[in-house]
Amino acid sequence: MTISQLPIWQQLQSQAEAMKGRSLRDLFTGDPGRAAHFSLELPEFLLDFSKNLLDRDVFVNLLRLAEDGELPRWRDDFFAGQPINATEGRPVLHPALRGALPRDVEFNDQSVMAAVECELGRLKKLVVLLHNGDLTGYSGKRITDVVNLGVGGSHLGPQMAIEALRAHRKGDVAVHFVSNVDGAQLTDVLVGLDAESTLFIVSSKTFTTSETMTNARSALRWLEQASGLEAAELLKQQFVAVTASPERAQAFGVAPERVFRFWDWVGGRFSLWSAIGLPIAIACGFENFRALLDGAASMDRHFREAELERNAPVIMALLSTWYCTFMGYPAQAILPYEQALHMLPAYLQQADMESNGKSTTRAGAEVDYATGPLIWGQTGINGQHAFYQYLHQSPEIVPADFIGSVAPGHDLQGHHEILLANMLAQSQALMNGVSAEEVGRELAAKGLGEAEIKRLTPFKVHRGGKPSNTILLKELSPRSLGALVALYEHKIFVQGVILQIFSFDQWGVELGKGLAAGLEPKLVQGDLAAEDASTAQLIEYYRRVTAGAATPAEMPEAMTADAAQAM
Repeated sequence: MTISQLPIWQQLQSQAEAMKGRSLRDLFTGDPGRAAHFSLELPEFLLDFSKNLLDRDVFVNLLRLAEDGELPRWRDDFFAGQPINATEGRPVLHPALRGALPRDVEFNDQSVMAAVECELGRLKKLVVLLHNGDLTGYSGKRITDVVNLGVGGSHLGPQMAIEALRAHRKGDVAVHFVSNVDGAQLTDVLVGLDAESTLFIVSSKTFTTSETMTNARSALRWLEQASGLEAAELLKQQFVAVTASPERAQAFGVAPERVFRFWDWVGGRFSLWSAIGLPIAIACGFENFRALLDGAASMDRHFREAELERNAPVIMALLSTWYCTFMGYPAQAILPYEQALHMLPAYLQQADMESNGKSTTRAGAEVDYATGPLIWGQTGINGQHAFYQYLHQSPEIVPADFIGSVAPGHDLQGHHEILLANMLAQSQALMNGVSAEEVGRELAAKGLGEAEIKRLTPFKVHRGGKPSNTILLKELSPRSLGALVALYEHKIFVQGVILQIFSFDQWGVELGKGLAAGLEPKLVQGDLAAEDASTAQLIEYYRRVTAGAATPAEMPEAMTADAAQAM
């Protein structure tokens, strides 16, 4: 039976319709203990979810939905290494990367924990050599710059973490990122680097990713031109590979001792905890990378052990399901009030939408409900001067996650209090809004006449009732960042379980890759008859412009369409 056919589903649908007419102000007035009841304090942060459009009855039914969806069983299977990524026949074991499994499991007759610890030891050795100055380029100069070549999960996670941990960077080795196959990005990064002291990390699960391998070959040509040395020597000296396909990395020319492994049971968007996190360990030191893993492991234990009603990832998932699937609010904003977290919205966008952007149930049937929100956002202060107008006065309702920290990541006086006051004010304003009566009193206090008050009031009313969560970290540290990211990872998993979809495959990504591989040669030559009219037209235009042929506006009027096409 699909989840939408269960009695609890029908009850929640009825409650959702009723809740749309409720006021957040009234919910607080009617429940003096609401803030304490709908909040949860963990070692790394306080989660306040009291500013949400739900009451205690709705919350109880959402918890019942999780039980009826067999969440506890799926959670046990997840941590036990069962192949819950069923369409690919694999377990999902990224918690193993941070040592958080309740017991060791085997995959392909190998201890998962032993494999992870072995690879962490190899990573640590490389990082120590690098920071000690013992890792050198082709001329004997110490490595001072590292360029990570990756895309998607091989890029977003490490860069997000390094940006977030800016206060913990070592500073003696600079880490750069290239993810776009648009050569402009690689060119811009390389222009400021010294080939003699630059190390490249090629991060690709399959070691066949078109964008990454194209950038790797271009980086190798750059080194060849700068050094005059053979590619084989440079690949062994100044390239490192991180991959689940070590044999392909070695065939490419990377020295075996410079190939670091992760495994098929690690999804790309959950891979920053693996050797994919090598740039984090380089930029921030291995001890801080280990603390990042430890923070995530603490959230793993909380998710595994806490009762559902006091379980932060479960609560976050239930709220997201409530809004997206029952209330009909299709988007969610991620609004960090920490400059260091400026990449978190993009990271969570990939993690959530690539996981739960599905339309097929686990039984292979078409879903008849929304499975996940559109994730978007940016740093809060910038957002206030960009899209908060939409959040406050648009007829649409966009649930939001506000994320800040008690301790500032700098020593400038007065800045942090202004930042936090803005975060708290915005969540309060979204919740309460401003009524017509309050607007009228405000305008009257400014001396405006009755007619002018009547004219202006409709434009200044804020309906309020816009829900939000607030996550207030004690401080933004490696450990708390690990816990925060793992919170969202498990939230995504829980939401997928409840809505009966497989969160850990990504067939929608594969489709575009396959089509691109087929179209690439046709940009140069090839029969376009099999292509749709729009794609054929675009390719014809590309060919004509690159060939320097005349545009239709430049062609003689007597030239026929057939003649022009023959060009």
